Amino acid sequence: MPSMVLHYKCPHCGSDMVYDADSGKLVCPSCRAQFDVDEADGLNAAEADTEKDTGADETVTYHCDNCGADLMALPETAATTCSFCGAGVVIAERVTGRHSPHYVIPFAISREEAIKAFRKWCRNGLLTPRGFMTADRIRSITGIYVPFWLYDLNSRVRVRATGTKVRTYTRGDYLVTETSYYDVYRELDLHYVKVPVDASVKMDDKFMDRLEPYDYSGLKAFRPPYLAGYLAEKYQYTDDELLSRAKNKIRAFIESAIRSSLSGYTTVTRTEERIDTRNVQSHYVLLPVWLVVYDLDNFKHNFVMNGQTGKIVGKPPLSRAKIAAWFGGVAAGTLLVMKTVSWAMGGGFL
Repeated sequence: MPSMVLHYKCPHCGSDMVYDADSGKLVCPSCRAQFDVDEADGLNAAEADTEKDTGADETVTYHCDNCGADLMALPETAATTCSFCGAGVVIAERVTGRHSPHYVIPFAISREEAIKAFRKWCRNGLLTPRGFMTADRIRSITGIYVPFWLYDLNSRVRVRATGTKVRTYTRGDYLVTETSYYDVYRELDLHYVKVPVDASVKMDDKFMDRLEPYDYSGLKAFRPPYLAGYLAEKYQYTDDELLSRAKNKIRAFIESAIRSSLSGYTTVTRTEERIDTRNVQSHYVLLPVWLVVYDLDNFKHNFVMNGQTGKIVGKPPLSRAKIAAWFGGVAAGTLLVMKTVSWAMGGGFL
C-alpha cells in the first residue's frame, strides 16, 4: 500500500508554501500570497505517492514532484524538505492515525529572528573566544518540531513521621529544655498538569529539559500545514515508556509539598512514606525547536533554541586566555582590597 506526501501549493504561482512564524499563516515565498491554516486542505494540490517496505515505521522513499528526485525518509521523519530543490513535504501517514499529534505549538520565531537572537546571545559571552562573539560562523540553523508527551499526573502521598517541638525557658536558677513528641500523619492529593517529556531518540534530554518552559496557552489543535517548511519527527517512545521520566520530573515538587506540610516542628523524622503517582491523561504534541550548528576552529558546537520563547541552550566554547586574565584580575583586586584594609587598620600586610 503506497504512502502519501503532502505539498501545499500556491494557487497563484504554483510554488510550495511554508508556514510563516510571523503571520501564523501559510505563505508563498514567491508571490507572498497568504492563507489561513484552516484553508490548507484546498491548497494540497500535489499529493504524491511514496513507496515503503512494510509499514509506517519503515524507511519511506518518496518522489519530489518539483524536481523529480527520489528521496529517502527515516522511520521517525514526519516532515522534511527535498535536499535538491528545498520543497517541503509532510509524510501523511506519519502524522495520522496513531501517529497523529493531539496538539502543536507553532513556530513563533522566524529563521531571521532566530539568527539575530543567537548572534546577540553570542556577543554576551564575556569568556568566549573572539571568533565566537562575532557570531559570523553559523554553519546551519534548522527548524524542527520535536515530539513530546504532556502528562497530567495525580500523586497520592501518605507520610507518617515523628515530630518534636522544643521549648526552652528559665525556672528559678535553672534553664529548662522541654521536648514534646508528636505522631504526625499527612495525606496529600497533588495534581500536576502538562508535564513535558521529549519522545525523540535523537534529541538530548538535558537540552530539551532546559529549553522549558513553553507557554502552553499557545497549543493549537494539530494540522499538517503547521509543518510545511520545517522538519518534524514522530514519537519514538510511547507515553507508557516515558512515564517514569515524567514521575522523576515532579519528584522535587512532591518533596517540597511534603516538607511544607510537615512544617511547624523543630525536627521531623519520617517513619513511613508512600507515593502513588498515576497518569491521568497524556497528550502527544509537537514543540518548535531551532537547531543551531556553529563552526569554530574546525569544530562543530551545537545549540538549541526554543522556537516559541527564544531561550537558547548549549555549551559555548571558552577562551583560556580570557579565563586566565579574569582570574588574574580577581586575584589582583583581592590583593588590593586586603592591602587597603590592612593599611586602614594600621597593619603591616605586604
